[in-house]
Amino acid sequence: MAWKNTRGMSAVERETVTIDASGKVVGRLATKIANMLVGKDKPTYVPHVDAGPFVKVINADKLVLTGKKLEQKVHFRSSNRPSGIKRIPVSKLMVQNPGEVLIHAVKYMLPKNRTQKERLKRLIIA
Repeated sequence: MAWKNTRGMSAVERETVTIDASGKVVGRLATKIANMLVGKDKPTYVPHVDAGPFVKVINADKLVLTGKKLEQKVHFRSSNRPSGIKRIPVSKLMVQNPGEVLIHAVKYMLPKNRTQKERLKRLIIA
């Protein structure tokens, strides 16, 4: 990892990690991706430096859900208005946009702070 001195903050050169998601369980893959985005898989991990790589996931349509999650699990989306909650069954979401299931799982495994949006932008579903 090369550190560059710029004004104020040190910049990080990020590599791109490609992961094949075919046949992988959603939750187990999401934990690996979340740890990579934070940078915890590197020996040079420092909590105050966001040094995680770009993570590119291929074959997201071949992800596996265990148990009865495909029939029972529901994702919620809210507009923060009265009666603004939308419920989407995971079975329908896996057909329409399977990458969204993985993004949702990774989002809620990342730390809930101001770096969450920036880290989630580095997750690329191809």
